[in-house]
Amino acid sequence: MSRIGKKPIEIPEGVEVKIENGNVTIKGPKGELFQGVRPEIGVEVKEGKIFVLPKVSTKKTKAFWGLTRALLANMVKGVVEGYQKKLEIRGLGYKAKLEGEDLVLQVGFTHPVKLKIPEDIKILVEKNIITVSGINKERVGLIASKIRKVKRPEPYKGKGIRYLGEQVRRKAGKKVVTGGIAEK
Repeated sequence: MSRIGKKPIEIPEGVEVKIENGNVTIKGPKGELFQGVRPEIGVEVKEGKIFVLPKVSTKKTKAFWGLTRALLANMVKGVVEGYQKKLEIRGLGYKAKLEGEDLVLQVGFTHPVKLKIPEDIKILVEKNIITVSGINKERVGLIASKIRKVKRPEPYKGKGIRYLGEQVRRKAGKKVVTGGIAEK
C-alpha cells in the first residue's frame, strides 16, 4: 500500500475536476492544468474529494500510485494558491532586469545573459531578488533552476545566483606561508 497514494485530495470551492480517457483536467481561479494518468492507476471523484486507486497490483504500480496522487495534489494547490520561488543575486555589479518578455542578467560575463520567459510564468525583479511564480509547480522549479544555472554561487566569495535562504559552503582561500629560506 502506498501511504501517500491512499490519502484522498480535498477539492476546494471553485475548483472543477474532469476525468476523460485517462487524462485529468483541473480548473480553478488561477488557471487550468492538465495531467495524463498511467493505465495502471484509476482516478475517481466522490463527495468533493479525488481518490487515486491502483487497478493492478505490481511493484511499479505502488510507485505510480503515490506519484499520481502527489501530482494531482500539486495541481489542486497550484490552481488555487499558485507557487513561487525566490532567487537572490550576490556580487558586485551583478543585477537583473526585465526587458519585454526577457529576463536580462548581468552577472560578471562580458555580455548580458537573456532568458526567455514562458507565458505561464511570471517573473518579478526587486533590487537583487528575482521572484518566479506560476500555477505549475514543476515549471516554476524548472525556470528557477535555469536562472540559477546561469551563474551558480561560487565557494570562495559566494558570488552568483542562489535560492533565497540557501546556504553555500564556503572554502578557505590560499593561505600565505610566512617565513622564507631557512637561515644557517
